[in-house]
Amino acid sequence: MRKPGKTYFASDFHLGVDALQTSKEREQKIVRWLDQIKTDADALYLVGDVFDFWFEYSTVVPKGFVRLFGKLAELRDAGVAIYFFTGNHDMWMFRYFEEEFGIPIYRQPIVREIYGKTFFIGHGDGLGPGDKGYKLLKKVFANPICQWLFERLHPNFGVSLASYWSRKSRSVQPTGKRFYGEDKEWLIVYANHKLKTTAADYFVFGHRHLPINHVLNNGKSRYINLGDWLFDYAYAVFDGQNMELQFFENGEGKVFGNQNLTNQPSKP
Repeated sequence: MRKPGKTYFASDFHLGVDALQTSKEREQKIVRWLDQIKTDADALYLVGDVFDFWFEYSTVVPKGFVRLFGKLAELRDAGVAIYFFTGNHDMWMFRYFEEEFGIPIYRQPIVREIYGKTFFIGHGDGLGPGDKGYKLLKKVFANPICQWLFERLHPNFGVSLASYWSRKSRSVQPTGKRFYGEDKEWLIVYANHKLKTTAADYFVFGHRHLPINHVLNNGKSRYINLGDWLFDYAYAVFDGQNMELQFFENGEGKVFGNQNLTNQPSKP
């Protein structure tokens, strides 16, 4: 029986698209990280956009990513709980992970207690003020009729078309790596508003592609953004008492926010 261990959070791997490293190199790096954490991990939360595009036909899933799949299966077989959140790039994740790996899929933020602390966890897309165009588009993509129509396309055409639009949806460049302040960071605005009805200790999101550790308006709850693995190779770890943002094989990683954290050492 496994002893209680640490809880890990990561998001925005965007496997399938190249950045500082090729997608394959990045996948190998993620597998090395998973190898490192498996010795003390009690649970792993993958908080969206693990894939740059994903669509499951009834008998077809996108090829590739076998190293990641094998390592996730290994962790599950070892008793590590894994939870998968869909993001705006992989919202068409259906039942493959649940059936093959026993990994539950979450499409909306959840509230979960971990070692006595309350966590509000979600990818972060479509939350907060503004971005009405994307929120409307998300409703279209989440519509079962639209999904059924897309499934009628042959995978060779459908996956190629969707992958093209996925790449066009954002430039894969290390731009925008600055903190805009809590009044302009829309997920901080959302978290501060949510505190009025949800007494969470930590609000954990991805999507922003910026590692952020920020104390919210009540002076004790924290907003944690997990950054990305396109450029940051960032993740968060909760040991039952403290929640920290760390970096894997990245000695230049920087945490933003009001916690006055600067460069943090890379983990081996």
